Amino acid sequence: MADPKQVYDLEHQSIGKLMRKYFLPAFASMMANALYNIVDRIYIGQGVDALALSGLSVVFPLMIVIMAFGMLVGMGSAVRVSLSLGEKDFNRANKILGNALFLSVIISLVLMGTGFLVRDRILQIFGAGPETLQYASDYFGIILAGVPFAMTGYALNNIIRAEGNPRIAMYSIFISAGLNIVLDPVFIFGLGMGVKGAALATIISQFILMIWVLSHFRGRKSVTRLTMPNVFPDLYIIKYIISIGFAPFAMNLAASIIMAVMNTQFIKYGGDISVGALGIVNSATMMLVITIISINMAIQPIIGFNYGAGYLCRVKEAVLKAIKYATLVATGGWLICMLMPGVVISMFNSDNIELRNAGVLGLRIYTAVLPVVGFQIIASNYFQAIGKARLATFLSLLRQIIVLLPLVIILPGFWGVEGVWIANPISDFVAAVISFIFFRREVQKLSCDQPVEGRNEPMAPVAGEHY
Repeated sequence: MADPKQVYDLEHQSIGKLMRKYFLPAFASMMANALYNIVDRIYIGQGVDALALSGLSVVFPLMIVIMAFGMLVGMGSAVRVSLSLGEKDFNRANKILGNALFLSVIISLVLMGTGFLVRDRILQIFGAGPETLQYASDYFGIILAGVPFAMTGYALNNIIRAEGNPRIAMYSIFISAGLNIVLDPVFIFGLGMGVKGAALATIISQFILMIWVLSHFRGRKSVTRLTMPNVFPDLYIIKYIISIGFAPFAMNLAASIIMAVMNTQFIKYGGDISVGALGIVNSATMMLVITIISINMAIQPIIGFNYGAGYLCRVKEAVLKAIKYATLVATGGWLICMLMPGVVISMFNSDNIELRNAGVLGLRIYTAVLPVVGFQIIASNYFQAIGKARLATFLSLLRQIIVLLPLVIILPGFWGVEGVWIANPISDFVAAVISFIFFRREVQKLSCDQPVEGRNEPMAPVAGEHY
């Protein structure tokens, strides 16, 4: 078996040092992905034309849906691997890895086949018009062919982080994103392939990511091992991967729905200027969101492993430190947004006064209760990290579907475009209060001298295991 130092560190290394070890690779990976998406759009906008860029914008929500399925497998299996490694159940961890690969292949083939059958129709539903449909169809057709590469690489890369190899998980993203950035101008400008070239560069980089990740699980640095017998589907393992992965999956789908509804409401009550202001506000807050999500990604394997091992003091210390750091980040961002919103908005647009004013108003309202958002994200995802699937799903959907969606539909009828903005801080605050109620009750159970009771939902034994 591979060097067990990763497992030893999760169990014995100081929580602060572990968080730094996991945070920096997670943050770097998130930034690399963000940069990759931005550069991709710059190349297409400069190398083809504005209509091609619009066509890509239509495809983007569909790519989010595809990646949501990747999170279903990736996050679900990562949490289960962390818990199993904490219990020193390496056989089960290997079985989860194999079943994650099986699920990735099966789901991606279904998505790819379905996508080809309804490609143009679904693009029209998502907003492709007569002038942009061909660009969108050309790009999406090639992207669909690479879905098995993307889903397998992305899903299994989460397990690399969960097993205690965050730097290798970071290198995976760097290699994929870097290769795509290099190949884009070659195919778009050098070979004159336009949007098809951009899509081809993307799936080649995704293929290399998949090969890199699969090779890791056959190498000496891997804690979990990929073997063909473990790829054979185990319905119990699959059920428990999906149960915990459903929360991030649903959250991503909900985000796509909310964005579509908000755009519709902004167009109805404020016109294109308001939609542009939303785009600026989302871009302006991206760094805060990336930082908080990176903190969340950093503590998932730490909490999962130590919860599985029964080291409740370490679990409590990790989640409380994460809340502290996330709250500091959110509060710092809130102060900037409240004290100098004009400066923030002017970074994205300083020419259009109407857009600037709409952005300043939107930014102040949108981030009104930002200091509680860090807590809400960490607290709600804590339940995912310890394997409490139902509660994790409820809290993940609470802000966007249960609270925000009805408010976005109702409030504009009273306050117009301001009502769309106001819906966001109200939902943030409500979600934070409800998350606090559940979180406080759960944290009180983390007593250092008590055994873990019900720390993981029961799973049927893997063949060959004895309990």
